[in-house]
Amino acid sequence: MSYRHRVSYSEKPTGIVPPRRISAGIPVVVGTAPVHTMSGAKPINEPVLCYTYGEFAAAFAGTDEAAQTALEAIGSYTLCEFAKSHYGLYNMAPVVFINVFDPAQHKAVDETPDVTKVTSEDIVGGIDVATNARTGLELIADIFPTFRIIPGLICAPGFSQNPAVGVVMAAKAASINGLFKAMAVVDVPDTVCTKYTDVPSWKETNNYTDEHMIVCWPKVKLGDDVYHMSTHVAGLIAQTDAEYGDIPYVSPSNRRLMIDSAVANGKPVRLGLDQAEYLNGQGVIVPLNFDGGWKAFGNRTGCYPSNTDPKDAFIPVRRFFNWHGNTFVLTYFQKLDGPVTRRWVETIVDSENIRLNGFRQMEIILGGEMKFLQDENPTTDLMDGIVRFHTWMTPPVPARQIENILEFDPNNFSTLFGG
Repeated sequence: MSYRHRVSYSEKPTGIVPPRRISAGIPVVVGTAPVHTMSGAKPINEPVLCYTYGEFAAAFAGTDEAAQTALEAIGSYTLCEFAKSHYGLYNMAPVVFINVFDPAQHKAVDETPDVTKVTSEDIVGGIDVATNARTGLELIADIFPTFRIIPGLICAPGFSQNPAVGVVMAAKAASINGLFKAMAVVDVPDTVCTKYTDVPSWKETNNYTDEHMIVCWPKVKLGDDVYHMSTHVAGLIAQTDAEYGDIPYVSPSNRRLMIDSAVANGKPVRLGLDQAEYLNGQGVIVPLNFDGGWKAFGNRTGCYPSNTDPKDAFIPVRRFFNWHGNTFVLTYFQKLDGPVTRRWVETIVDSENIRLNGFRQMEIILGGEMKFLQDENPTTDLMDGIVRFHTWMTPPVPARQIENILEFDPNNFSTLFGG
């Protein structure tokens, strides 16, 4: 060291790492929009991030009268249905939209654009071996690299009731970019399951039994507009998260839906509490008009009742695990390839325990702790640069049953005699 005659200072890295802030309720919606009304380039199999209904309209239809009419036709264009509900009814944003309707490809016999020609295969999509271009649900892998947004909900209203689509949605939700997890919000077909008793068998037969699925039945209405239940549940989930600090530890169940009726195959559905309970016990969310207006009712993911692990079977617990894990990945990616020293390990353990203690103080979790355990880190793995941490945490489960035990107490007859 050279000779120094000075006053100086130096810095060292902070021993605690602040967590990355991510949202658990941002939906990625794959479907159809009236892009045939647009002149010039059209967004086809291209993720578009929109914060307002105006941005959505400009991106997918233009602003002329014909485009506006098409946008309002929610029965024909599924992305319009989602935009009208999410922005207009639940006042939530942002949304990532992926339109698969290609007017040049999806045509009627007279060569005019025909959105009804879009199939489940278009929604599922694929990867072009020659160009490596993705389409449909495969584009979910492009969301984080493009927008630095982790999908929280995967939706495809109008198509998710097709098992070829729904099962792929769940598979994508379970592993995004090989790192992240989300939830697939799917529908049971109301044209097939016209009665509530039809739903459980269809759900089991068609493999809507995944812990990363939120299964919905039937359709819902507001005025003359008919919506898929999954569209409203996605809006309600995002709204609930926003009310609780954008942390997904509260269930969307027993919270208000912006609807005035429910329908299956065009006919009114009026579920009683016992019927709703039956479907809840089969892992299905339903609309219930029981107390305080129409509400979403049900806490269970699609894996219930065959899987009763609270980590998988309760919607808010599963979503909290997704969110916590996704946050861990983004927060400590900066530590990847760092030298595995005692201080390196302590920085991660201390940072996470401070975060978990904060959650406990706010009652976001009941308790939590991270440890670095020797028996989970054999020398051979450490030599190969593999390091494991172990986190225990307990998000609160939803109070799905509240019981008051009433008992007649004969001792109170003593009051008849004074004293």
